[in-house]
Amino acid sequence: QVQLVESGGGFVQPGGSLRLSCAASGIILDINAMGWYRQAPGKERELVATITSRSTTNYADSVKGRFTISRDNVKNTVYLQMNSLKPDDTAVYYCNAAGVRLANSVLRRTYWGQGTQVTVSS
Repeated sequence: QVQLVESGGGFVQPGGSLRLSCAASGIILDINAMGWYRQAPGKERELVATITSRSTTNYADSVKGRFTISRDNVKNTVYLQMNSLKPDDTAVYYCNAAGVRLANSVLRRTYWGQGTQVTVSS
């Protein structure tokens, strides 16, 4: 009943830019926070950036100054603008929605997208 659909991944050269989008669909009243995580082959999944419903942001040190996260609360959509991309940014990027409150429910749940590939290479 809740689905996260990601888009915007692709292949870019070092120094290039990409913009990722993730829309949450379903009968959703509100979402506490949305964010992006990434996982490279042989490594653990790590946090990239998060943003709350009141636009409080948090970034991994490795992406500060290069990436910008934003969201549209009406559309339940989160974006990640990635600039000055490096080969180390290559990974599968996963959208996350935390504390999702559905209609007619007092419970909140966390959902994950299927992931979108970002490859940075010459």
